[in-house]
Amino acid sequence: MDGPSWLGAVLFLGVQLRALWPAAAMEVHTSKEVDAVNGTNLRLKCTFSSSSPISQHLSVTWNFQPEDLSSHEPVFYYLKEPYKLSAGRFKERITWDGNIERNDVSIIIWNLQPTDNGTFTCQVKNPPDVDGTIGEVRLRVVQKVHFSEIHFLAVAIGSACVLMIIVVIVVIICRHHRNKAQEKRIEVADTEPREKENLKIREEKEASPLED
Repeated sequence: MDGPSWLGAVLFLGVQLRALWPAAAMEVHTSKEVDAVNGTNLRLKCTFSSSSPISQHLSVTWNFQPEDLSSHEPVFYYLKEPYKLSAGRFKERITWDGNIERNDVSIIIWNLQPTDNGTFTCQVKNPPDVDGTIGEVRLRVVQKVHFSEIHFLAVAIGSACVLMIIVVIVVIICRHHRNKAQEKRIEVADTEPREKENLKIREEKEASPLED
């Protein structure tokens, strides 16, 4: 067998063996969508599974794409240790909250702002396992928690009920006092004629001996 034919057979055999050998793949898992309140802190969870043992050269890259679909911005990088950003919107607002031994590469964003609305990507490479999925999290920052119309209706009905109860109690108290006052007037009116009659009888009795 000449040289070129032998080399071609080796390359062909290598390709076939590689096709039969299971390819290494990195799988990254994140939440699809997250809602958070403006001004609060948020933990962006990201975990991974690798077909290879954890390497000392494992790296984690977090990026951000705003809602206007402009260019990606760096958020966080890890290689043997966390690296903080020296510039950008997330400067001094990102904290490492992962645990490589537990396949956790999560981060915390401090003091959320409306400009943080967008998509965060989490990419993990564990040589030789460097290919695979990239986790994505869509973040929506809201100004505050809004009550639904049902809540407002429940509060309005409850307030109206309390007001009606107070009015009924006041009316009952007023009627009670008015009835008491009326009974007292009737009692006084009934007592005065009897007192006058008793006084007249005493006067007549006192006058009788004098006439004798």
